[in-house]
Amino acid sequence: MAAEYEVKVPDDLEAGVYANAANVWHTRSEFTLDFIVHPLAEDALDLGRLVSRVKIPTLFVFELIRRLNDRMTIYEQSTARSRPATREMRDDAKARRDYDDLRR
Repeated sequence: MAAEYEVKVPDDLEAGVYANAANVWHTRSEFTLDFIVHPLAEDALDLGRLVSRVKIPTLFVFELIRRLNDRMTIYEQSTARSRPATREMRDDAKARRDYDDLRR
């Protein structure tokens, strides 16, 4: 388990940014996570907007995955919801809206 640190969040970052998609790629030394907003309207252009790019060291990826999995388990237990069925479900515009409604 990684050490826990107190974190000061600057006022301009406190609200965070919304993303409903992500792209991931890597080099030998780091992973890059692009967080993206895709329009959900059926008539909108299928063009995403990058809202954040985060680069993390390769060794931290394992810790990040473990923490995400731990949090998803807690979420599923506390809400009695399970993960979305398939990527195809999220690719459909109507299903994406339904998926976002479930997450609220």
